Amino acid sequence: MFAPTHLATLILICLGAIGGTVATLTPLPLPFMLGSLIVSAAVAIMAAHRLPAGYLFPQPLRLVFIAAIGVMIGAQVTPDLAALIPSMAISLAVLTLFVGLAHAGNFAIFHHLGGYDRSTAFYSGTPGGLMESIAMGEDAGADVAVIGLQQFLRIILVITFVPVGLSLWYGAPVGSAGGASLAPAQTGLSELPLVAVAGGAGLWLGLKFRLPAGQLTGPLFVAAVMSLSGIGAPALPDWLIHAAQVVIGTSLGLRFTGLARSDMMRALWLGLISVTAMLALGTVLALAVHQITETAFDVALISLAPGGVTEMALVALSLNANPAIVSANHIYRIILTVIEISILARIRRYRDNSL
Repeated sequence: MFAPTHLATLILICLGAIGGTVATLTPLPLPFMLGSLIVSAAVAIMAAHRLPAGYLFPQPLRLVFIAAIGVMIGAQVTPDLAALIPSMAISLAVLTLFVGLAHAGNFAIFHHLGGYDRSTAFYSGTPGGLMESIAMGEDAGADVAVIGLQQFLRIILVITFVPVGLSLWYGAPVGSAGGASLAPAQTGLSELPLVAVAGGAGLWLGLKFRLPAGQLTGPLFVAAVMSLSGIGAPALPDWLIHAAQVVIGTSLGLRFTGLARSDMMRALWLGLISVTAMLALGTVLALAVHQITETAFDVALISLAPGGVTEMALVALSLNANPAIVSANHIYRIILTVIEISILARIRRYRDNSL
């Protein structure tokens, strides 16, 4: 028999799969991920008491499927892509500007408009580094629950708004909402051993050496090396890609567990303002990158949109944008954000100790 926690996980994933399947009948972008997220969020809000006491979605399971997404992204790295890296200098410079402006704007929104204390507003407004922001915010005496909720909403709202916005921009559904498939043609079970090797080795590498978003970047790196070296590019079948989205979406939705509805509504409207402001800024900067470098506008926008690395990589894949370039930009954004908040935290501690 299954332990209660295992049974709960199985039921949640099945419910998420049903939600994802139903979502494929709608124009919802990334239906398997967002459909499962909506269902699990509903469970977290309305029926958390029915879950086993202290239930947490098993992170090892989530890591496995994030690694699978990393393998799929890394397989996109080809010699032709490597030739494009010098052209990323301008986009990385623009991304540096974006991080500073977005964080400053978010601080103003959360502190002056939302009434959060300075520490909570500062760490809630970081445009990346969710776990780092929570850890540093806790050390600074900020409200960790608020930080986690605002950071979570940032990711959720971005991965929802960006595909919808691009669909409106082009005047037709794009990516998964338009029926695009994420898997290469004629991908079968024979590909799975190569995927398992790349995923397992990459996951070990990413976690062992504490790479940024290592559960994604480690497998991405190993798969990229395999692709560039001629060993072979691991290819995932559609069903495995859909399963990965369901697991990731289900685990994200459960983060709503235990939050008061009044706190959620307050965080939601602040999150809407914050994300709208960041996406407006990102759109302006993406248009500038597009004009200067001739990078496709959707790639530039997705590269600047402040979602999580895994989630934005999935968005890139669903929109047929280059996920390797997008992931590189987002990893840089997270590293830059962590460096920024680390430096500012030290400056603040120095000032406090000097008083």
